[in-house]
Amino acid sequence: MRFTRLRLLLTVLAASCGWMPTVPVLGQTPAAKAPASEEAKPGFVRLLRDGKHRPIALQTAIVRYTRTGREDAKHYVDLVGAVHIGDTAYYRTLNERFGKYDALLYELVAPPGTQIPKTGVKSSHPVGQLQQGLTGILDLDFQLDRIDYHRPNFVHADMSPAEFKKSMDERNESLLSMFFRMLGYSITQQGKHPEQSTEAALFSVLFDPDPSLALKRILAQQFEDLEGSMGALEGPQGSTIITERNKVALAVLARQLAAGKQRLGIFYGAGHLPDMEQRLEKEFGLKRQSTTWITAWDLTGRVRQRAGK
Repeated sequence: MRFTRLRLLLTVLAASCGWMPTVPVLGQTPAAKAPASEEAKPGFVRLLRDGKHRPIALQTAIVRYTRTGREDAKHYVDLVGAVHIGDTAYYRTLNERFGKYDALLYELVAPPGTQIPKTGVKSSHPVGQLQQGLTGILDLDFQLDRIDYHRPNFVHADMSPAEFKKSMDERNESLLSMFFRMLGYSITQQGKHPEQSTEAALFSVLFDPDPSLALKRILAQQFEDLEGSMGALEGPQGSTIITERNKVALAVLARQLAAGKQRLGIFYGAGHLPDMEQRLEKEFGLKRQSTTWITAWDLTGRVRQRAGK
């Protein structure tokens, strides 16, 4: 049972980095083109390992979609996968890329017109508090502190808190029900991988000369099954957290396209993007054209990425 609880904790921590919570109302890492063998893979997060199978980098994808599936320099939609805590260099790279879009659609469950402080915002939402608390433990930065949301091309593409609550109520959803979905998924995964000693791995962190890096490597391995953990949150009928918010985002996309925008990006938690990709294909007739991978977490220990380190 202790093993199950630890696996559940790690799964919840990984899943919480796949969607953005409500905010209170009020070393360059180079981008690398994926090899041809990776282009056909549907994932939006990957964990790179060295020759000894040790994690060396957690990466997120920027996947481009065009009408033909071939390169088009003027008309495209990019799905930009996010993990909401990451290296300083990760957010620096994203900020540089975001300036190139006619419109960058972003997720944030917040009232219309909410202005995001450039730094130091403290969330009152439990998931937001969890994410912010992890930044110090894992020696990472918080997305809301590092992404420049004040650019004129940034477009809010998410629910308001009232819309979110209404959808949750209509679906008879709650944080407790999602917890039990994750618990069931965790127990299932334990049965599939009884040889994995999560307790031993966490215990070893206490004696590691770099405990932040050691814990980050353990957590990063949970992202290898991000789609599975987010699928557990979804359930067979979808969810407010993924399905309904994605519908809102793509409605905003449709309006931006109708307004004549040609180069668009959608910056959402990586856990949202498998469902969003399907909707781009079915509803917009777009096809995957290319994938670019960016390192979100450096796991080598060679470079301290966090600002001020």
